[in-house]
Order: sequence, then structure tokens, then C-alpha cells
Amino acid sequence: MLCSPLLGRGGGGAGMGSLSERAAEEFVAARAFAPGLPGFVGITVDLLVEPGFAHLGRRSLRHGFLDIRSPRVMTVSGPPSPGIEMALRRMSDDLAASARIAEQHGLNVLRQIPTSTDHRLDAAGQNPSGARPDGQEQAPWSVTAGIRVGLEAGLDGGGPLGLPRRWALAHTLAPVLAAAFANSPLRHDRPTGWRSVRQAARRTLPVHPGGGDPRGAWTAYAMGATGSGGSSPRQTLHDVGRIAIADLERHLAGLRPPVAARGHLELDVADSQPGDGWRVVAAVTSILLDDPRAATEAAEATAHLAGESALWERAARDALTDPVLAAAARDCFLAAYAGLARQGVSRELRDAVADFTERYVYRGRCPADDILDQATARP
Repeated sequence: MLCSPLLGRGGGGAGMGSLSERAAEEFVAARAFAPGLPGFVGITVDLLVEPGFAHLGRRSLRHGFLDIRSPRVMTVSGPPSPGIEMALRRMSDDLAASARIAEQHGLNVLRQIPTSTDHRLDAAGQNPSGARPDGQEQAPWSVTAGIRVGLEAGLDGGGPLGLPRRWALAHTLAPVLAAAFANSPLRHDRPTGWRSVRQAARRTLPVHPGGGDPRGAWTAYAMGATGSGGSSPRQTLHDVGRIAIADLERHLAGLRPPVAARGHLELDVADSQPGDGWRVVAAVTSILLDDPRAATEAAEATAHLAGESALWERAARDALTDPVLAAAARDCFLAAYAGLARQGVSRELRDAVADFTERYVYRGRCPADDILDQATARP
């Protein structure tokens, strides 16, 4: 059973030792995936608040936890739940409780990415100052809000519910979902040229990390990724010869790729959505990977995207005005709706997915386009 997307798996209690390069690779690979039959779903929702606030510490909620990711972002992490509807009910409870906690501290939870606050992102989605209030380096996505979905890794072996296929599908599906749910186009009330400044920070990523072995692909990525200190584990090992287990654990916990291996699969591809739009993100993401038929249809709709050039840049800048992404999104959302119907989810949830599909996907639009329409209509 997967763990909470906030807590991860296998990170704590590793001791005070250090590792050689080979041992570090084995350490990362061993914690990448715990094979499990799909079905459990975990949801994490970021809440942007104003004004900024001091660290409040982790709070236990009815089901999950409220934590502070930055002075402007509260993160609500739900527990792994048996099925999407249970996950949604638990998250709804915890979001309501989080709103009450915010009110008690004089905070206002914003309904969308604020447009008049300097998020330290330039028009390219970068963080030119690299500064954080505590003086440490800040990753570009740490000042924007998103929605993350945690799913079981899948089973060792083949088939639509096997780990290799789920890993591959998660990567080809990720830019499609990022384009559909893009919702951060402004800075200082002006268009940035991106529909998602959050995804613009990932614009140079390949669609798929390469390699047929998910554990090997994740290990290669994690060992080579630059952390908050400006160095990768591989570079540290090259310079020093060994790396502390605690440092490696912190590095792994801080990685924020679109698809992460945290014992389970974590997809971090959607911007914050207006209102209860987070429900649509969680429902569509989970059904496209966990329903065997929907997963097969999504794989057919997105497999060719692995060969597309600059797809993450196009997803962040053009979203569903890009015809390739738009075509894949139409097929995927149709498959998601059918999958939800097969699973017997509530009519309310299916209607929410259908409304989003009709309002945005079938029209080649995303929520960011509503914001841009308002921005360009102002004198």
C-alpha cells in the first residue's frame, strides 16, 4: 500500500552512515518502488495564502497532515485511500479543516495563483535571485501551488498494471495533463508568455527519462539532479568519494520532477485549480493509470509523444492550443470519463470531469486562458 505523498517511503531512520557511489545507487534504487496492485490513491493539495506567515509546524488533520512548504504555501496531504472517491472525501474534510486553521491565524486562502505578487519567477519561469526568506536557495515551483497525486507503483512484470508500463505511461501522460491543467500565466497582473510558469521551469525536460528499467531510470535521474546546494549526489561523490545517508535522503525528498518514484508513483503535473477543480485533477490522473482499459487507451493516445521535441516547453507555453497536445488530451479525457463510469463513481464526479472536458479540452483551452482573457480585456 502506498504511503502519503507528503511522507514518502523508506526515508527515515537510515542512520548516520555514509555511502560509496555504488552503495548510493543501490540505496536509491531500493527505495524507488515498492510494487503494489493499483487501487490506493493519495492526494496532496498546495494552498497559497496571504499574507505570508511564520512556520506553524505540521498539524494533524482528521485524515492527513497540514504542513508549511514556504511562507506563502500550505500543503495538505491526504492519506493513501482505497479508491478515488474515498481519497476525495478525505481531502475535502482536510481542506475544510485547513481553511479553519488559516482563518484562526488571520490568513486568506487564495482561490488561484495570485497575479500581483512577486513570486521571484521571471517570464521564463526561472528564479533569478535564488533567494528565499530564510536565505536558502528556492526552487522555482516552491512559490507556486500545485496538486500531486500518489498512486501505487504497479506490479513487477508486464501488462497495463505492470510497473514498466505505468512508469512509461506516467511520463507520456504528464505533459498532456500539465497542458490541460495549466493555470499560472501572469506575473504582476501581466501575461508572462507562459500558460504555466510552474511548468516553464521544466521546459527543457525530455518526455521520458530513457531506459527500459524504471528503477535504473530513476536512480540515474536522482543521482545526477542538482539539489538546493547547487551540486548533485554524483558530483559530491566525485569530489569527496562518499555521501552521507542523511544528505542523500534530503536530496531525494527535495526532488520535484513531474513523475517521481517515492516507493509509489507521484505525479506532480497540475497547477492549482479554481474552486474544487483539484477533484478533477485527482480523478482524471488516477483513472488513466489505474483502470486497465483507460490506461491502455491513454498509452495509445500518448505513446508517440515520447518522440516530440520541446514538448514540456510547448505544454507550459501553448497548453492545449498546441494541436498535438490537444489531440492527446481529447482522447485521454474521453478515456478517463469512460473509466470513471466503469468504476461506478458518483454522477457528481463524472459530471465535473465532463464539464471540464467540454469547457476546456474540447475547445483547446485550459484554465489559464480564462485568466488571460480577463487580463487582456482590462484597459
